[in-house]
Amino acid sequence: MKKLYKKDLYDKTATQCSKLITNRYSTSFSLGIKMLDRGIRMPIYGIYGFVRVADEIVDSFHEYDKKKLLDEFVVETFKAIDEGISTNPVLNAFQLVVNEYNIERHHIQAFFDSMYQDLEKKEYTPAEYEEYIYGSAQVVGLMCLKVFCKGEQCNYEDLKGGAEALGAAFQKVNFLRDYKDDKEALGRAYFPNIDFKGLDSQAKEAIEDDIEMDFKKAKEDILRLPKCAKFGVYTAYLYYYMLFRKIQNSPLEKILQSRVRINNFFKIMLLPVSRVDMHLQHYSFYQRILRNF
Repeated sequence: MKKLYKKDLYDKTATQCSKLITNRYSTSFSLGIKMLDRGIRMPIYGIYGFVRVADEIVDSFHEYDKKKLLDEFVVETFKAIDEGISTNPVLNAFQLVVNEYNIERHHIQAFFDSMYQDLEKKEYTPAEYEEYIYGSAQVVGLMCLKVFCKGEQCNYEDLKGGAEALGAAFQKVNFLRDYKDDKEALGRAYFPNIDFKGLDSQAKEAIEDDIEMDFKKAKEDILRLPKCAKFGVYTAYLYYYMLFRKIQNSPLEKILQSRVRINNFFKIMLLPVSRVDMHLQHYSFYQRILRNF
């Protein structure tokens, strides 16, 4: 009788664990991943599950020794990559992606460097802010791009500027959306030269101008992505751009007092809107929908 329990069964189960984590934690990324070609969905789940667990260690495990947990997670991550296996399903799923798509170790280390900053840093200088954005978000975009390009270095080199810009845009939108919670619950102020007394309208506008430039750069390269990835990435991009526009149109007081959200109606409409807008290649179509929020 043929054995049922093989390494490939464990690998598939491990990646399903990362898929479950993605679906539980992020509506926008889950929706975008579902729009990717079937052959690249599971590797992206593997990346997101890994990133999410590390982020939870520094953001949520307040009753525990976070540094010890993160130290152990870092050691186990590189051990899993070296050995090609881990008894931690999330790390096993991640090492599969790293080893198959030749994800660079310095990107993984940069990500961990940013996670360590979350354990210690409360306010950021401009240089520290850029370093944090790179490690926490831009390198994640580069990891995903490795999967999208399926190891073809020429495509990767051509498109990595857009991947970095999209990662930066997503992270900066998160910072604005979560400004109140980051400040009050975690004691963090990521934006440089803005202290804990809060944002003012001029600073909010300057941050939004910076985010707009990131989105513009990202869109140019999203439209040049391989067909297997283009629609899924564009769906996530559109979700975040609409969230950004809602933040942009919200008064400062709302940002300081609550978390801006996208309503369920738009989430339902996101897929047909993404499909149409990707072909039209301009913002006017969904800007009209934004007025209904």
